[in-house]
Amino acid sequence: MHNNIILEEEIDNIGDFHLATSIDTPLRDDAFDLSDNEKIKIISKHFRVIMETLGLDLTDDSLNGTPLRVAKMFVKEKFMGLNKMNKPGISLFENSYQYNKMLIERNIRVESTCEHHFLPIVGIANVAYVSSGKVIGLSKINRLVDYYSRRPQVQERLTKQILEALKDALQTEDVIVTIDAKHHCVSSRGIEDPHSSTVTMEYGGVFENIEYRKEFLSLL
Repeated sequence: MHNNIILEEEIDNIGDFHLATSIDTPLRDDAFDLSDNEKIKIISKHFRVIMETLGLDLTDDSLNGTPLRVAKMFVKEKFMGLNKMNKPGISLFENSYQYNKMLIERNIRVESTCEHHFLPIVGIANVAYVSSGKVIGLSKINRLVDYYSRRPQVQERLTKQILEALKDALQTEDVIVTIDAKHHCVSSRGIEDPHSSTVTMEYGGVFENIEYRKEFLSLL
């Protein structure tokens, strides 16, 4: 019994301390051996058990389809970013205007899921880069943010993943990413504080220079 209490405390602490193990989302080697439809079938079955365990009557018309709806939402929507096949294609274009100052895309919607409690993370991302001779379609930045958001996440990891993806796509180190988000694992459970938000920042290249960061932040 004592060991079980210690284990529960350790599990709670991982969530409360907001720990992440690496920049890569933890995935098993066989993560995509099953098709989406097979995953939906399995998740639906188990979510039905969860609902029944809570005492809900799944013969009720309002509840009967919920396990399938939740399973489809998990696989096709909320966690579609786990599958590399869903990563948006990125096309680069020549910087024909020779624009060599920072380009900022701000107030990009972030809708993710806390991997510790499976509750929403909702906020905005702001991104800037300095062209290395190539530019990217603006909507592709939004799509990359959305792709990495659609998986169980820790905000620090999400910020790093977006940064590294943009550096790779833009072929430059001169990228900065900030995220300002509210975590429902803070606002609707535990301390239940609806007012606080979490801000993270990652950057490279010219943004290592504090003057570049100041300019970026002042324009937000």
